[in-house]
Amino acid sequence: MNRIGEGLLGASIPLLVIFYLSVAPYSKVEESFNLQATHDILTSGIPFQNVREYLSANYDHMTFTGSVPRTFVGPLALAGAAWPFAWLAHGVDKQILVRAILGLYNSFCILSYRNALSRVFGRGTANWYLLLQASQFHIMFWASRTLPNFFAFGFSTFALRYLLPRTTSFNPSTPSGQTAIRREQASLTILTILGIVFRSELAVFLSTHTFLLFLTQRLTRAQVLSSGLLGAALGLSLTIPIDSFFWHSFPLWPELRGFTYNILHSSASNWGVSPWHFYLSSSLPKLLFNPLTYLVCLPFSLLAPALRPSTLTLITPSLAFIALYSLIPHKEWRFVIYAVPPLTAASARGADYIWTRRAKSAVYRTLGLTLVVSIAASFLASAGLLAVSSSNYPGAEALNRLHAMAHGTQPVIKVHMDTLACMTGVTRFLQVPERTVTRVDAQGRVEEGAETRWVYDKTDREDVLLRPEFWAGFDYVLAERPERVPGAWEVVGVVEGFAGLRVVRPGDKEGEGEGDGMERWSRPWAYGEGPWVPVERWVGCEEGILARMERIGRKVTGGWWVRMRMEESIQILKRGKEPVVLGVQLDGDGNMCDIHGPSE
Repeated sequence: MNRIGEGLLGASIPLLVIFYLSVAPYSKVEESFNLQATHDILTSGIPFQNVREYLSANYDHMTFTGSVPRTFVGPLALAGAAWPFAWLAHGVDKQILVRAILGLYNSFCILSYRNALSRVFGRGTANWYLLLQASQFHIMFWASRTLPNFFAFGFSTFALRYLLPRTTSFNPSTPSGQTAIRREQASLTILTILGIVFRSELAVFLSTHTFLLFLTQRLTRAQVLSSGLLGAALGLSLTIPIDSFFWHSFPLWPELRGFTYNILHSSASNWGVSPWHFYLSSSLPKLLFNPLTYLVCLPFSLLAPALRPSTLTLITPSLAFIALYSLIPHKEWRFVIYAVPPLTAASARGADYIWTRRAKSAVYRTLGLTLVVSIAASFLASAGLLAVSSSNYPGAEALNRLHAMAHGTQPVIKVHMDTLACMTGVTRFLQVPERTVTRVDAQGRVEEGAETRWVYDKTDREDVLLRPEFWAGFDYVLAERPERVPGAWEVVGVVEGFAGLRVVRPGDKEGEGEGDGMERWSRPWAYGEGPWVPVERWVGCEEGILARMERIGRKVTGGWWVRMRMEESIQILKRGKEPVVLGVQLDGDGNMCDIHGPSE
């Protein structure tokens, strides 16, 4: 591959991350804390007087604290990076902005790791690494999402570039050899900081890499100890002052609090327990995505004598980390994402080995062609998963639709958002900032050019929600179950969400089958502080990408296809007129019920 092709391949990583972000710009509940905290810092600023009162009035975490405190280091850095852009471009979509910055940071670290692979193993391995990495759906999709794991993922990948196998020309007595040793020490320092600040599982990841450095005598005990102490000092000097300030509790080390709660007290098991083999049998195949990565490429890199030593150096610490972390009952794929780059790099070595020998025999030629086809298939499968994932945010779409239909209709609008809405995309970035309404006409409607003041409520206490008087102050409600909302309400909108897949058989037409609804899919791309302009979703109309893919695909498969099934998820309720109560009477069961007259 020439330099132009390599440049385009490198550019595919940030371009894919931004593309995934643009198609699925909303967030789920797992990302909520970091995204809300970034919003609060970016929008409300950092107080230096009356700190507790200011934080309580303007910061989301003071009301919705969560089970354990989490670090503000990532949100503070992200808000700081986004602030100049938000200041220069006032109308910029801030949620897109902060997620794009996070995604580009992770993309830069992936490309940095690729450059190190090129230096150590050659350009072929580096190019295959990018192809395999770019076609892995989960890394590209989640790279811009504000999980704490992806605040740590970029720097952990950057640190791993200095833990790659040493080149044969390495000489510790030369200046370049001393530089390499200092970089290995820096890697341990970085991983220590990340484990202290962001994710405690990185302590296990650090331990397995440190053990290998001892075993291969790449670093001395003193060098490892000094690197760890420096990382611990830097990490604690970051997290304790920052988090003690924002949580108004001193001294506070959130990750230690989380480790104690989840691991020592075994509270993480409340969120589910998985078998010991979960990471190997489920998480890694999902993360590596392309089956040939671990069924063909990785075995080749281990079986080829020339590749085996360096491949073992690449994968042994990561596999040991996964094995040790499998002892913890509660398991999630995001806990082991740090192992994906080295495992992908080892697979890229096997892919390059096969590809460079494709002219030597029919076996290698067939395997090489199969690899190319599998990568193309992985990109297509990623596109399908992206379409499914973009349909999983009915809460955000409902709030945007409500803004579009109700903004400017009255001076103040109060809306309650239920748990499902808040879990499926509603964030403070999507809310309209409070402004003072200055112009209202005689009928109480907002005059053209004036602003509606929106008031949002996310109350989730069951005892409060059961009180009829609680609902009296709301103009609109976003509800999964309207029957649980007392009073007279009118359904003014229904938002659908993903409900599974449906097999399309030969003879079925588009739109046939309950809940297909492809022609109805649309949502606003611009939201938050800007205008709410509905545009056709890229998967949503007759001429959309998925519709064209379906037509072409069904010609190839003889009419068979898989289509997304949608179902009603969130209903937009508007307060209706209460009926006049004329009196009471007994119903057939002897219970008293109201006698209603015409609505007022």
